[in-house]
Amino acid sequence: MQPKISSLADRPDMLERVVEMADSWPEFVVQDLVGAAHFPRIATELPEYVLFAEDEQGEVVANAYSVPVALGTESRGGRLPANGWDAMLVWAFSDLRRGVRPDTVSAVSVSIAPQAQGRGLSALMLAAMRDNARARGFREVVAPVRPNAKHLEPRTPMEEYAHRVRPDGLPQDPWLRVHARVGATIDSVAPTSMTVSAPLAHWRRWTGLPFDTDGDIEVPGALVPVRCEVERGYAVYVEPNVWMRHPLCRG
Repeated sequence: MQPKISSLADRPDMLERVVEMADSWPEFVVQDLVGAAHFPRIATELPEYVLFAEDEQGEVVANAYSVPVALGTESRGGRLPANGWDAMLVWAFSDLRRGVRPDTVSAVSVSIAPQAQGRGLSALMLAAMRDNARARGFREVVAPVRPNAKHLEPRTPMEEYAHRVRPDGLPQDPWLRVHARVGATIDSVAPTSMTVSAPLAHWRRWTGLPFDTDGDIEVPGALVPVRCEVERGYAVYVEPNVWMRHPLCRG
């Protein structure tokens, strides 16, 4: 049975259940300060861009967040920003505050509840996000994609990793491949898509690792190593993502 997909604008009564759905994001990833400041606002200020799926028991098993942005302004020039995920969140709420008309929808996240993974829900939610944008009159969805197998190769440059393809021409990475299958193409790498800078005590708590040596530390779930500065008492994670463009046909 196909899950039922709704938006929070249509089902505001589901707000708490959607935002509190369990997910499998590494703990350190959600410590990005831009994300912490803006991501929770999407559900309350842009509920029509928050989709969720319910299974046959009415349990929320997936959600998909996106934001409308004005990408084609004179200052932005239609270019996708190097500081991808963070930039899109800042731009979206800046545009909303100033009443700037959006021309593009940016994906923000697709999350699947741990017990529902492996059922093809990621592709279903991506399709729903595209359909939602199309229904609202947009011609393009852009996505700062976090390739979901890149963490297995943290020292491989993202530019090299993102452009690896299988014999059939599709990306080697599974999540990039889901996007490509519905017509998305790689635009560029966003080298500073999100940044997490924190004291070593926080990194030790988040990861269970000692963080007691200077240099690049490989952290489970991280797409690139985390830079550790023991004498200075902090570590910094700068995550690259892959910008993909989804043209939306009419009808």
